[in-house]
Amino acid sequence: MTPDDFRTFGHTLIDWIADYRAGIRSRRVWSDAKPNALLEQLPSSAPTHPDSPESLMHDLERLILPHISNWQHPMFYGYFPANSSLEAVLGDLVSSGLGQLGLNWAASPALTELEERMLEWMQVASSIPKSMKGVIQDTASTATMVALMSARERSTDYALARGGLQSEAQAQMIYFSSQCHSSVEKGGLLAGFGKDNLRIVPVDKNFDLIPSELKQMILEDIALGKKPCAVVATVGGTTTTACDPLPEIAALAKEFGLWLHVDAAMAGSAMILPEKQDLFAGLEGADSLCLNPHKWLGATFDCSLYYVNDPEHLIRVMSTNPSYLQTSTDGQVKQYRDWGVPLGRRMRALKLWFLLRLEGIEKLQTRLRRDLENATWLETQIKNTADWTVLNPVRLQTLCVRHEPPELEGEALDKHTLAWVNQINQSGAAYLTPAMLEGRWMVRVSIGALETTFDDVAHLWRLMQEAANP
Repeated sequence: MTPDDFRTFGHTLIDWIADYRAGIRSRRVWSDAKPNALLEQLPSSAPTHPDSPESLMHDLERLILPHISNWQHPMFYGYFPANSSLEAVLGDLVSSGLGQLGLNWAASPALTELEERMLEWMQVASSIPKSMKGVIQDTASTATMVALMSARERSTDYALARGGLQSEAQAQMIYFSSQCHSSVEKGGLLAGFGKDNLRIVPVDKNFDLIPSELKQMILEDIALGKKPCAVVATVGGTTTTACDPLPEIAALAKEFGLWLHVDAAMAGSAMILPEKQDLFAGLEGADSLCLNPHKWLGATFDCSLYYVNDPEHLIRVMSTNPSYLQTSTDGQVKQYRDWGVPLGRRMRALKLWFLLRLEGIEKLQTRLRRDLENATWLETQIKNTADWTVLNPVRLQTLCVRHEPPELEGEALDKHTLAWVNQINQSGAAYLTPAMLEGRWMVRVSIGALETTFDDVAHLWRLMQEAANP
C-alpha cells in the first residue's frame, strides 16, 4: 500500500468509524453471537494474492460488526467504563502510523519525553504526591505485578541477585481484601509468592479493608516466623468500588516495613475532581500507585499509569543493559525499558496528549461529574422503591443492586436476580454485570460511557423494573 493508497483507504476508514460511533445507539449493546460463529465464516488460511479494500470493508460490516459487543454504547453499564474517546482514537492512530519502538531514549526521543511530560500533567491534574515518578504500563494487571515484584526485592534485599525467592528462609506475605481485583492474586502468584502466602483481610460493612484485622494478621505471621512483605489497598474495588482507608493502612505499612501499593485503576480518573480527593487521603504514604485513564477518563485502551516513590529501586529490579542498547545518552535521560517488564514499548503517551489537549481538564471533569450525578439519582430512585436495595456505598459511579421480593430468599432469590439481569442483557437494550457479593448474586450498574445521558440512565431504571416485575 502506497502513501496515496493509504490516504484514500484511510479516509474511508475514518468515515466508517465515525458512522459507527454516530449510529451506535441503533445497535445491540452486547453481542448475541454463538460460539465459533465467526470462525466458521473465516477462511482457514490467508489469501495468496492481495484482496481489495472494498472487499475488506464489506467483510468488516458482514463479519466483524455482528460479532462484537459495543463497549462504547451509551447503554453499556457493565464491568467498568472502557471509554475510547475519539480524540484518543486519533492519538492512537498517530502512534500506529509513526510506528515507534521505544527500546531506549535514542530509539525515539519523543516517545520517552512525551511520556514523561504526560505523566507530569496527570500528576498535577490528579494531585498525586510530587515525590512520585511515573511510567505508562499496558494494564493495571502489569502494574500490580511490577509492584509486587518490587516489594519482593525490597523485602529480600534483592534475592533476584542470589537464589531468588525460593532460596529465602522466611515466607514473604502479601495482604489484600476480598474486594481487590483478581489481578492482585494473579500478580502475587506470577511474582512467585505462592498461594499459601497470599492473605485476604476481612472487610467492614462498606466492604473496605479493616486495618485492625490487617494488623492482627501481620502479627500472627511474624509470630510464625513469616515476613510481611506488601499490602495492596484498593480505591474503587472492582465489585463494589470499595475504598480502603489509606491513612491507617499506610501507618501499618510504615510500622512493619511493608510495601504499600494502591490500586486505583478505575477510581483514579476521579482524582481530577477536587471533591473526590478525600478518597485518596493518605496516598503520600504509598510506595506505588496505578490508575487507568483507559477506563473512565477515555484514553483508548491500553494506558495504565504507574507511579512509584523510589524509581531507583524500580530500575534496579527491572533493568537490563545489553551492549546493543547502550548509547551515549545513558545517564542523562529516562530509559523506560527499565521501568517495567517489556523491552519494546509503544508510544502510548500520544493517546493522553490528544485527549488532554483536545478535551481539557475542565471538560473531563464535567463529564465525570455528570456520571456521578446520574449515579446519585439512580441510587435515590432505587432506595425509594419497594423491594429494591442498594448494597454498596455509592462513592463513585457504580451501584450494586438487588431486587428482593419478600417471598424470595437464598437460591430462589439468586435465580430471580440472574433471570431479570439476563433478560436485559439478552435483549440487547442494555448491559449490566451480575456478580457475587457475600455469597449471593447481585447486579452491578456501572455508569460512565462517554455518551450516557440522564435519559439513558432513566431508561435503564425502567428496564430494570420491567424485567424484575414481569
